Amino acid sequence: MSDPRPALADGPIYLDYNATTPVDPRVVEAMLPYLTTWFGNPSSGHHYGQAPGAALARARDQVAALLGGCDGRIVFTGSGSEADNLALRGAVLASGMDRPHVIVPRTEHPAVLETCRALQRLHGVDVTYLPVDGEGLVAPNTLAAALTPRTVLVSVMAANNETGSLQPVEELARVAHAHGALVHCDAAQAAGKIPVDVAALGVDLATVAGHKMYAPKGIGALYLRSGLTLEPLIYGGGQEHRLRSGTENVALAVALGTAAELAAGELVAGSQDRLRGLRDRLHTRLERALPGRVLLNGPPEPRLPNTLNISIIGTLGHDLLTAVPGIAASTGSACHSGSHQPSPVLRAMGLDTGRSLAALRLSLGRWTTESDVERAADLVTTTVHTHLDAAHTRA
Repeated sequence: MSDPRPALADGPIYLDYNATTPVDPRVVEAMLPYLTTWFGNPSSGHHYGQAPGAALARARDQVAALLGGCDGRIVFTGSGSEADNLALRGAVLASGMDRPHVIVPRTEHPAVLETCRALQRLHGVDVTYLPVDGEGLVAPNTLAAALTPRTVLVSVMAANNETGSLQPVEELARVAHAHGALVHCDAAQAAGKIPVDVAALGVDLATVAGHKMYAPKGIGALYLRSGLTLEPLIYGGGQEHRLRSGTENVALAVALGTAAELAAGELVAGSQDRLRGLRDRLHTRLERALPGRVLLNGPPEPRLPNTLNISIIGTLGHDLLTAVPGIAASTGSACHSGSHQPSPVLRAMGLDTGRSLAALRLSLGRWTTESDVERAADLVTTTVHTHLDAAHTRA
């Protein structure tokens, strides 16, 4: 396996792969020629456009293969967030429905939730924000009860970025399609970590983000089922199936395509089993060292194999991570002007404020090792006992 050094060589243990991933050196190698030798416009008919044009087509095929070999269209975007915007805005504005209705769970990524709020504000769209259960999951009967004759789109993520919970997308898609609604799936956290087959899931649109699977930031993609019509997000020369005009960034498209091919190969080789074993080892080590204090947030299964979201009772997540500079991870809270607030995802799941503010998201990835897991467990445990518990006793 390629070595990501020096990216991770001298820094803290990286347990924040759900936030972003190091760029795989094989991805860098693949994209570099399109920043130098093969610089041409892929739409040009002459010599200099031929190699970039062929590379762009190959990258589309590689992304499609990661999504189950889909026969729809792959549209390259500037990010996963842009792909979400194109899917939601594009479907709603192309629907022709008077006062269209959209349904999304409350635990969706902000790229989906904020797009919905903009559609409400700017276009008079009705939006239903579905509740989730204590594990962050949407029940199909809850979706069925919210559907109306005006529902044009249901958007539901494949995997939650904070808890790793996997939504029953296939069941939800069947319910939505029975009522004539389209289904968009934000698969940014799932693609490359678990198999994602858009045909088997029955979704009409799906989002992929490059920097979640070892490609650079600044590249994403949207899958569209064949025959689907969207309103363009960017108008101009008609690139990207006339949905996102502007000369394509071939180097970044190649990077995403290469990352998708590498991820597909690792899934076949069982990479998810390795990560699941390391994740569970970390969880077990912490539970044994801190008996009765480690609570899992989200379902044990179905869950992303790399994601562990826990609350350690008697701590604050941000204080704990500040006291452990040897680990780079995320908390279950958001900081606004120095004040920490519970994560909206954990709040929607019904977790109380104390448990939400104690949450840690520990997400593993391609270069996480057994020694990383052992060392991280030791650092967290020692810090809880010697710093946080001691400070609480003195107080």
